[in-house]
Amino acid sequence: MRADAQRNAEKLRTAAAELFRERGLQAPLKEIARRAGVSHGTLYNLFGTREALIDEVVTDLAADRLEEVARHALAQDDAWDGFVYYIETLCELQVTDAAISDVVAGRYPNAERLMALCGRARDAATRIIERAHESGALRPDFTGEDLVFVFATNAVLSRAVKDTAAPDAWRRGIAFVLDGLRTEAAHPLPTAPLTGQQLYEVMANVAAAR
Repeated sequence: MRADAQRNAEKLRTAAAELFRERGLQAPLKEIARRAGVSHGTLYNLFGTREALIDEVVTDLAADRLEEVARHALAQDDAWDGFVYYIETLCELQVTDAAISDVVAGRYPNAERLMALCGRARDAATRIIERAHESGALRPDFTGEDLVFVFATNAVLSRAVKDTAAPDAWRRGIAFVLDGLRTEAAHPLPTAPLTGQQLYEVMANVAAAR
């Protein structure tokens, strides 16, 4: 790659990282190019697709943060405390970093490296959930697919309350959710848990609606 192309690529990486964190992974590519001070065509020539840019810019940064949260959650002596820490911390990251919010929701399935990261994150979440189940603290019918729903719901709420007079309102919602997930609070559920395919379809509809 020529020196000028390398400089343009670095400008685009910096601009994309900023805009993805501000607006999420759907941030307009034209705006990324404009902030980088290059043409829209230059962005496509250097990266080709949105998914390629996401993989280049977001995946490694997100991996460090998600894996650190999971490690800390699994290191907790009390499994319920670890479960609560995992949910509360990722929900807070959704509020402060729109890119992480989209990563947690598993959007952009054509971003191969990002999807591999999402797979690792799901494996870690499964261990955190199983540990809480085994302790008897977490209601036994809660699944990994249900956890994605928690994060997807919080993503919508966190964006709605941002820059309002009640920016922490999401914490109240998550507190209600966590209380309802305790074993002693459990009641029979009205529908069966989602399959992986059903969850994929639902999240695709969420992404399309945005």
